[in-house]
Amino acid sequence: MDAKNRPQILQHVLESLNITVYETLWVPCSARFVVLGGSARGSGVMQIYELEGPKLKKIKQCEKHHIFKCGTFGASDLTERHLCTGDFKGTLFVWDLERMSMPVWHVQAHDTIINCMDGCGGLNIGNGAPEIVTGGRDGRVRIWDQRSKCDPVVSFEPMKKTTEKVGAEGTPRDCWCVAFGNSYNDEERCVLAGYDNGDVKMFDLRMGKVRWETTLNNGVCGIDFDRKDIKMNKFVCTTLESKLHLYDLRTHHEAKGYSSLEEKLKHGTTVWGVKHLPQNRELFVTLGGDGSISLYKYHYPDQRTKKDGDNCEYGVVGKVELLNNAKLAPQPICCFDWSPDKAGLAVCGSFDQCIRTVVVTKLHKT
Repeated sequence: MDAKNRPQILQHVLESLNITVYETLWVPCSARFVVLGGSARGSGVMQIYELEGPKLKKIKQCEKHHIFKCGTFGASDLTERHLCTGDFKGTLFVWDLERMSMPVWHVQAHDTIINCMDGCGGLNIGNGAPEIVTGGRDGRVRIWDQRSKCDPVVSFEPMKKTTEKVGAEGTPRDCWCVAFGNSYNDEERCVLAGYDNGDVKMFDLRMGKVRWETTLNNGVCGIDFDRKDIKMNKFVCTTLESKLHLYDLRTHHEAKGYSSLEEKLKHGTTVWGVKHLPQNRELFVTLGGDGSISLYKYHYPDQRTKKDGDNCEYGVVGKVELLNNAKLAPQPICCFDWSPDKAGLAVCGSFDQCIRTVVVTKLHKT
């Protein structure tokens, strides 16, 4: 694609805050978004903003005891639009944004910080029960259904870190990112989890076990299926040392595994996350440690499978094309969310204590 027709990544509105931002999330079916983070005194802060043309209007703010780390609307229906959050104390909350004085539901989900979460079965996305997956610093990956009181639906316990000292107890691997996928009927559902040592695990929730796993060279900071509500097709994960890895999941070979590609990003810094465009699963953005956002497009190969000498099929991976990138902030972009309702509209947060709404143009020409 020539430079003239490439999508452009444009900063729309910049807002400076007095909190550390960890998560930004669009409220479904609205022009509003939620900001989650913490104040300098260690309290959790939740803010709601509304986009009004070239300006942002703060609608609400509430302060809680512990810093908010992550959130999702993915397990709520479109009528209630309840927000799930995880905090530094390991507590999972469900909030009604119209009445934020008390949570709708809460549970002590992890021993310490909930690093990440995702939701599925809500918002008319994915089949089956409305569920939340959480990943914690305690290494656990847990699935929750608020209709099941205070016990996780399933809990995947961590492996222990190896230590050089004989007799020393290992500590669990830190789970940094999680994502739902393969939710194409009421029985099937998978969760991807990425860990600080580079482990990537795919948990099969129907079978209650690890379906597939691999280990990368660096800690996994972000992970995302291209879509939640189809038979698993592909996913992207990003790592500490400026790399993205894409896996084609349609064909698994007993010896070769899933076909994959690796891409080194030019900015040379941590890639903090990855998010696929809801309206086009072949497009995704990565979040740079240098304050940049990069937009990629995946191109499928002419043939998605081939056969080896034993007549067994193996997958063939395509290639990724960098459509554009833009430097938005002097500090890392730590969170990003596409609008589910307006293609190309997004909101992101960075460690310079700013939030930005972003517009990506010309997506129809990709």
